[in-house]
Order: sequence, then C-alpha cells, then structure tokens
Amino acid sequence: MADAARPVSACLAELGITLPPVAAPVAAYVPAVRTGDLVFTSGQLPFTDGALPATGSVGDTGEGAAVSPEDAASYARTATLNALAAIDDLVGLDNVAQIVKVVGFVASAPGFGGQPAVVNGASDLLGEIFGEDGAHARSAVGVAELPLGSPVEVELTVRVV
Repeated sequence: MADAARPVSACLAELGITLPPVAAPVAAYVPAVRTGDLVFTSGQLPFTDGALPATGSVGDTGEGAAVSPEDAASYARTATLNALAAIDDLVGLDNVAQIVKVVGFVASAPGFGGQPAVVNGASDLLGEIFGEDGAHARSAVGVAELPLGSPVEVELTVRVV
C-alpha cells in the first residue's frame, strides 16, 4: 500500500496493477474534473479493452440471466481502475493524498440488497493501493438500470496535493 515514503505508482507496480487507458466518454462529459484540491470523476463503467465484460442486473432475476454479486464486485474493481486512470491522466496518481468518497451504483434485480458487498470491490482495491489514505466515505446505491446495460458504475472524489 502507498504511504508518504512510497508513491502510488510504485505501489501499483508492486501489486502488479497496470492502469487501463482512460475510457472514452459515452456522452457529453469529461472523465475527471479538478476544483481546488479535489478531483471528481465521472461515473466509470467496467470497460475492458473498450467493451463491457457483462451486462444485466445483479442478483436473481428469476430468468437466469443475472450477473452474480461476486462478478459484479470484480467489475466494480475494474470500474475503479478506470476512475483511477482518469485521475492519473488529469493530475497524476502520485498527487492523490486521500480518497474522499466512493459512490457505487449497482444495477439490481428486484429484491437484491447486496449492493454494499458489490461496491466492496472498489473499496477493497482502494485500500490495497492507498492504505489508510484509501479509507473513504461511501454510498452503495441500487438502481434499475445503468448506461449500456452495465451492472456497475463507480465514481470517486479524491483530495490531491
């Protein structure tokens, strides 16, 4: 995990994590914006090589076409890497002093209440990378649908130096 003596880029290398290219916006927005010492990312989907790894709702849909909570947590991790790539492109990850807030949206089948466990995919990754500076406020929100049928979407707010 990163600390004051070791930059985030070194921590990523130690963990064997390579940031993906910044995902191209799918509408009229930019991937990240800085105001003062805060950077806000737009909601990031779990794109891998320009494509979603899965689509659909998380949990039991009664039709057998659901995304499992475990897979959705993995996709939340991927979406978080995409958000970190947007931050890195804007200000450099080595300038991140603290993860302030994570908002995770989960496309949820009716009756599914496991959104916190899904969004743990994002939170756990941030803890691995940033250590104590990765502790954050968080919302895990169940929604009916997300853009392009994505099962998850993650946005970050970080404090930079």
